Amino acid sequence: MSQSMSARANPYHNAWTKSFLGTLKTEMLGDGCFINDADARTEIFDFIECNYNTQRKHSSLKYQTPAQFEAEKLSLN
Repeated sequence: MSQSMSARANPYHNAWTKSFLGTLKTEMLGDGCFINDADARTEIFDFIECNYNTQRKHSSLKYQTPAQFEAEKLSLN
């Protein structure tokens, strides 16, 4: 991963990405590390699809999980 850089005079350009990466590092990795690239891909995919999108509630989504928010939006259409 490379460091994200915000657009000039826009401090919030990548705020959501930095927030997610902070959560990923804190909740998934802790003090651990990956064995290799394949292990990293597998673990990150599992974290996002099995935990982050289905269990973790987000204040910006009215305290719903991303899966709940998406299902609600699809049912309205």
